[in-house]
Amino acid sequence: MWPEMKPLLRDRLFPGRVASTKEWHSSPTALFQMATGYWVSQAIYVAAKLGIADLLKDGPQTCLTLAEATESDTPSLFRLMRALASVGVFSQVGRDRFALSRLAERLRTDTPASLRAMVITIGEIHYQACGNLLHSVQTGCSAFDNTFGAGLFDYLRQNVDAADAFNQGMANVASMLAYAVLMAYDFAGISSIVDIGGGRGTLLEKILQFNPDMRGTVFDTASTIERANRQHGNNAWGRRCSYVSGDFFHAVPQGADAYLLCGVIHDWDDNRAITILGNCRRAMIKNSRVLLVDMVVPDTNVNCFSKLLDLNMLVMTGGRERTKAEFCALLEAAGYKLTRTIPTMAPQSVLEAMAK
Repeated sequence: MWPEMKPLLRDRLFPGRVASTKEWHSSPTALFQMATGYWVSQAIYVAAKLGIADLLKDGPQTCLTLAEATESDTPSLFRLMRALASVGVFSQVGRDRFALSRLAERLRTDTPASLRAMVITIGEIHYQACGNLLHSVQTGCSAFDNTFGAGLFDYLRQNVDAADAFNQGMANVASMLAYAVLMAYDFAGISSIVDIGGGRGTLLEKILQFNPDMRGTVFDTASTIERANRQHGNNAWGRRCSYVSGDFFHAVPQGADAYLLCGVIHDWDDNRAITILGNCRRAMIKNSRVLLVDMVVPDTNVNCFSKLLDLNMLVMTGGRERTKAEFCALLEAAGYKLTRTIPTMAPQSVLEAMAK
């Protein structure tokens, strides 16, 4: 029966010649590629950590030159670069020379939309915490806390290098997200805005640049504000922006027209998210609004990055991504009414709410 079985086994176990995309995604090969996806992600992390893209910005280099510059083992670095070139992250030029690809440009430190710092923080603390995903699924608690012995933000306060990579990564993402928010949301009529958990102020800086009559406040923890002040100095954007430190679980600056929370609410469970939103509501004046910039999980069974990010939030902080109905319930519990949900060109939406 072997002649009859061979084509069946070939199509079932090695469906490389199967034309149907649906059949390919249901094959063992596709599942194996998904399960080994961290091979690629860790390879990208190592290249980012070594600064390979920065070394290639002026043109192709031999692997020997790259190895000497990064104090790496030449044959091992060649294997890394060959693997990354095979998936399009770098380009292999000849036998042992490598160059930047369009993807690798994002790993340069000096490019405006650099993802190097974000890749490094994902490859280090996120990677270790995600390896403990089973703990989160079985207990409902943060795997990060279980892995590192402290919550994410406490850990970052105690580890300067990890905090620098994390904060720079978030600043780079905020810089890209800012344009999507500005194109989607009309800030007309808002003269003052507080960026809650605003980090280094990258998002708010872009908003103020495009709204010259607006004044802003970046509100974050003392350690984050200290770093931001060192970065910007005393003359923060022509005195139009101030930096205030505090704890949004206790109180936030009062009297602003708008309170912006970008990627903040998804860090926390419902009870703590309601606390943050409640403190914003108590600080509001008449006609103030809160603007949440977060992903909205679709109710349908579609492929969506927000569903994977939701797992990451479970692991890292015990937070979650939410559906529109879940956002409505959260805002209702904190004393708000959702007025608009505005999609952007990015995966995030702007959810506008007013105090009831």
